[in-house]
Amino acid sequence: MARPRWHQVLPRPGNRVGRNWDRFVAIWATLNLVWVGFDLTYVPLRTFWLQRNLYPIPSVPLVLPLHAIPDITPWVDPIKGIEPHRETEAYRRAFDQLDAALLQQPAGVPLSPALVLLLQRQVQLSGQLIDSNPFEATGASGTLEKIKNRLRQRANRDSARQAAADLLDPQRLTRVPWAEERRFWREQVLPLVATNYWRSIDDNGRPTDHFWRYDLLLFQSVFALDILLRVIRLRRLLPGLGWGEALLRRWIDLPLLLPFWRWLRLAPVVQRLQSSGLINLEPLRAVISRAVVALLAVELFEVMALQLIDGIQGLIRSGRWPNRIRALRSHQTVVNHDERELVELVRIWAPLLLVQVAPRLAPELQGVLGHALQQSLQNTMVPPPLRQLQPLLQVEKGFSRQLAAGVVDSLIDLTRTTGERLGRRDDQQLELLQRFIDRFWEELAAALESGPALERSQQLLCAVLEEFKGTYVSQINRSGIETLIAELDQLMVKGPSSEGSPTPAD
Repeated sequence: MARPRWHQVLPRPGNRVGRNWDRFVAIWATLNLVWVGFDLTYVPLRTFWLQRNLYPIPSVPLVLPLHAIPDITPWVDPIKGIEPHRETEAYRRAFDQLDAALLQQPAGVPLSPALVLLLQRQVQLSGQLIDSNPFEATGASGTLEKIKNRLRQRANRDSARQAAADLLDPQRLTRVPWAEERRFWREQVLPLVATNYWRSIDDNGRPTDHFWRYDLLLFQSVFALDILLRVIRLRRLLPGLGWGEALLRRWIDLPLLLPFWRWLRLAPVVQRLQSSGLINLEPLRAVISRAVVALLAVELFEVMALQLIDGIQGLIRSGRWPNRIRALRSHQTVVNHDERELVELVRIWAPLLLVQVAPRLAPELQGVLGHALQQSLQNTMVPPPLRQLQPLLQVEKGFSRQLAAGVVDSLIDLTRTTGERLGRRDDQQLELLQRFIDRFWEELAAALESGPALERSQQLLCAVLEEFKGTYVSQINRSGIETLIAELDQLMVKGPSSEGSPTPAD
């Protein structure tokens, strides 16, 4: 039994050096795919890489600190053209100055005019931050809303500007220790302010991104070398193959060299991991192929079966049957062959049927013919009043049997002789057979034209095909393609591997 495509095992290269190189390139391509995924998600996830905090449930204030992960933003931000935003950075520096001054202020002592000026400046900067919304440029307006909500909740105010003024009021800070307020600003407000950034624009009007330089230098150069080696190896195996055709054979490696749509590299990476033997995706490929077959097999077969049946019905309904039958004559055929196929078939099959098959059917033919003769002679040889006499009936039956045996023996002898003569090659005999066949097609076409048999035959055949469509084709879904696939899987899994199927190299 032929092995289905989803059960076939892909061959692997047998050369040890080539296999090691393929594994190295597969691992290097996997690292590149991870690097590409990190690059594509870095800007949207920059807040996570900056704070290293995970929020499993967004609507619940549950934080999982992941400070074991190093802060990589100082190294990655220059690659993406990210710089601190001037407004939010000025806000943070001003708060650091205020924080250092308040930490030196003794508890319970009225604030100095310098501290009051610093508090007023911080309130003014908070108002400017709320009004100008510097987070809008990076699409992070939700961050500003979080800051405003936390200020309102802390001061129990409806206005975020008024809440910031109340929290930084000099009279309030003389009553409330700065350590408590400092924790709120350092843990709830400033981390959100620090997430804002400014990204430069290159000469093409697009955000600055130097990722392609590292990708070209570290990864794509290796991929280009590997593709060149594969093309050279392919041209050695197929010397007549041109460079262009050889490169087209490696079309799956094209995403590795593209500077755009880098997520398409997943396909060549998976293919290289599979071909190098580092991973085994055959079970997954079998499941996917099985699902595709299960989904498409019924629909494809239904469409093909209906098209075939509709085509046959169209031919049957056509009124050109007699002309098509006449076209079967030897002098009407378009293509002329050296050997007349139909005549040769008659010459081969006639001796086979007349010499070998017909004599073996002699007892059955005698029984059929004897019964027919007995039924024909019932009212002729023995009158009805004498049919009650059993001896007369036995004589009638024996006569019918003897007459049938004689007729059948004569016919068998005649057919055997005719078959033996037909089995001999004779040009005149072949010519007579050809004339007989041509005459048969001509008379059949004339009979169909002159009588009602053509129209009635068309109606009956179309009715049979219509019934076939309504019964068998509609039963395909009910029979279930899954049952057929499960049966095929049982045959392939339980039985031995079919001969000729490829086996992986050591």
